[in-house]
Amino acid sequence: MIAAAFLAAALTFLPQPAPAQTPTLRVGHFPNVTHVQAMVAHALSRQGNGWFEARTGATIEWYVYNAGPSAMEALFARSIDVTYVGLSPAINAYAKSNGDEVRIVAGAIEGGTALVVQGDSVLAKPADFRGKKIATPQLGNTQDVAARAWLVGGGLKITQTGGDAQVIPTANPDQLALFKQRYVDAVWTVEPWVTRLVTEAGGRILVEDRNAVTTVLVARAEVLAKNRALVKSFVAAQAELTDWIVGHPREAQELLRAELAAETRAAVSEALIAQAWPRIVPAKDVSREVLGASIKSAQAVGFLRHMPDAGRLIESP
Repeated sequence: MIAAAFLAAALTFLPQPAPAQTPTLRVGHFPNVTHVQAMVAHALSRQGNGWFEARTGATIEWYVYNAGPSAMEALFARSIDVTYVGLSPAINAYAKSNGDEVRIVAGAIEGGTALVVQGDSVLAKPADFRGKKIATPQLGNTQDVAARAWLVGGGLKITQTGGDAQVIPTANPDQLALFKQRYVDAVWTVEPWVTRLVTEAGGRILVEDRNAVTTVLVARAEVLAKNRALVKSFVAAQAELTDWIVGHPREAQELLRAELAAETRAAVSEALIAQAWPRIVPAKDVSREVLGASIKSAQAVGFLRHMPDAGRLIESP
């Protein structure tokens, strides 16, 4: 008994294994319908019923940005690990880092973007926009590049600050007021702002590309290399969430509406979300053909002077 007591006492002084630490994943997204997977998951996190938390075993920290370039700046600053973002900012960030910093690890949303003109406007084709003003969410974001490429493709000369038509980067919440005041002739933006421009300001959709890759999921290359299993589990959880959203539209819309209200501090009607919903197409992958087309558009409007080999940009974890 004495020997056993000494043994027990000795064992208490042996180094004990440290408890396993819960990994943390910092995730960025925008307060848009076109970021529905992130919006739904963020809403569930607020309720203490985290979708990604339950499936990855990680603590999820959410960060909200207005548009892609801001999110990519945060990625470069190592303030976030992964983010939902438009394809154009992802391409631009990849080029700026010479292909070293950014990887597209999954698709997210197609469609949900449109060019809206005034309801009584006679604008019909790019040439008609000579001397007009078009608002986009942010310089170099996906809709900004799309607007400039569309105008250039129609024969207009467009520079970053002017040209035959003026493309004005404007935060999404400010676009509606400027459109109502007729300070801008058109807006190229995403949902729910497309629907708000139509229903609240009498706008009319002129151009809509339902096949456009609007949102992708990107990761820092370093995070993917060091925590591949965690990123892989996050991507798998997103694929599962995408299927759930498609199969449970009513519940998904309610969570989306609640999160929009929380992030924008403004009431969002059921009707607004219901009208915007059919324009978005949840997706899981990004084709290299679409990637190549987006690269060409960015080059055509002068946002890409040097593009490294794009073969590393899409990387499945």
